[in-house]
Amino acid sequence: MKLAAAEIDLSALAHNLRCIKEMAPSARVMAVLKANAYGHGLVTIAQHLQDADAFAVARIDEALALRAGGLTNPIVLLEGFFNASDIPILLANNFQAVIHNEEQINALEQAQLDGPIAVWLKIDTGMHRLGIEPDQLERFYLRLKNSPNVKPNIQLMTHFSCADDKQNPKTKQQIKAFLKLVDNKQEQLCLANSAGIIGWPMSHGDWVRPGLMLYGISPMVAKVGHNHGLRPVMKLTTKVIAIRRVPANEPVGYGGRWQSDKDTMLAVVAMGYGDGYPRHAKNGTPVMIKGQRFGIVGSVSMDMITVDIGDNQAGVQIGDEVEMWGPNLPVEEVAIYAETIPYELLCNVTPRVSYEYLNAKK
Repeated sequence: MKLAAAEIDLSALAHNLRCIKEMAPSARVMAVLKANAYGHGLVTIAQHLQDADAFAVARIDEALALRAGGLTNPIVLLEGFFNASDIPILLANNFQAVIHNEEQINALEQAQLDGPIAVWLKIDTGMHRLGIEPDQLERFYLRLKNSPNVKPNIQLMTHFSCADDKQNPKTKQQIKAFLKLVDNKQEQLCLANSAGIIGWPMSHGDWVRPGLMLYGISPMVAKVGHNHGLRPVMKLTTKVIAIRRVPANEPVGYGGRWQSDKDTMLAVVAMGYGDGYPRHAKNGTPVMIKGQRFGIVGSVSMDMITVDIGDNQAGVQIGDEVEMWGPNLPVEEVAIYAETIPYELLCNVTPRVSYEYLNAKK
């Protein structure tokens, strides 16, 4: 019996890319594939996103894995490079680097290269994580322009800190600040992440860089993917491996953190934090069995979770499939119960879970 499994619906992935292009019809698409394509499988996902104009990853090893997988699309390193010794690797593999500090500019200027590389200059407009200060823009931009190691067209970018919340004025402030800074630059602009694409059309610019929404998940506060016409790509499932009758007032699981006030039935399912399911998921976190919602109870163990199925009128049996999240149970909802975000749930799926890719183009 196949137990913990992640079904990856490649037709949903293609659908979501089409939705993004419809939302931002004038922009090119940089598909964000960092963190193993948000837990979906880096190379396979990239192979089915070749209609994107570019890929973006966080680390050079991710970019090299894409090249090793036969992908020829432009690849942008969102954190740039960390050592001067990386720069020849960027050139050899046609990687593009996001430049966000003076140390990187110094290294580029001093590198002995056989040709120039493409760069994106990142400006900090309020995220205060990576990016040059606004008052450094003119000086650093001219240094890059004058370097023979840098291709002539220097794309300009920033990153939003609060775009998931339409009520927060921060994003409008960031957009206004960025556009004012770059007003005299005839360069391509990139502002919008997934939340920017959905919530802030004025930020679409020349490039958009969707991440979470590619996988059918909403980046917006109190929304789920289907609110934006998106389809979840991952369906995380397992099987019922036991059914138990538990008397009233008997504690269940490690620490006895749950007990029923009446006799009930429990389904034991083969899923736990060893598969990446959040150990801190609360009692009542939903799962789907036989088209019905039931709540998990007791502590999430390494390999098992108990689910209260009441008097089992649904007729749950050993071997039945359990959907932990997916098309019938949004991962956004599970994240709320676990007091986390969908990003973390998707990225934490462990190698013990078997992956099956469905609906690939023939």
